[in-house]
Amino acid sequence: MKIKGLAFVGIPVTDMPRARSFYEGVLGLKVSEEMMSGKWVEYSLGNNTLAIASIGPQWLPSDQGTGAALEVENFDEAVKSLKDRHVPFVVEAYESPCCWMAIIKDPDGNNIVIHKLKSENEKGPCI
Repeated sequence: MKIKGLAFVGIPVTDMPRARSFYEGVLGLKVSEEMMSGKWVEYSLGNNTLAIASIGPQWLPSDQGTGAALEVENFDEAVKSLKDRHVPFVVEAYESPCCWMAIIKDPDGNNIVIHKLKSENEKGPCI
């Protein structure tokens, strides 16, 4: 098998209007595709796609599963915006040798990473 790329990252949700309010209103994502009568919504992020879906009990939200990391332009501004909107933080903002990260929860409890990769001249040894 040869993997050509990442098709999408999917995040299960239980309440589409509430989830869309978060992903579109709080995170500022723009809908690129809506399928299954609105039960599946996709957002284009560069060359990748993030999808949220409410398709029933076969795929439920969890803070223990796959997470998505969203690359932001301005990390401090993103963290401030999320805090101003009272978004719950699982892991507060921190700096590693390679990046800045924080982990937040969406309305269903899924973990979402807010991430800013350091430029090559800012990076320390990434271990």
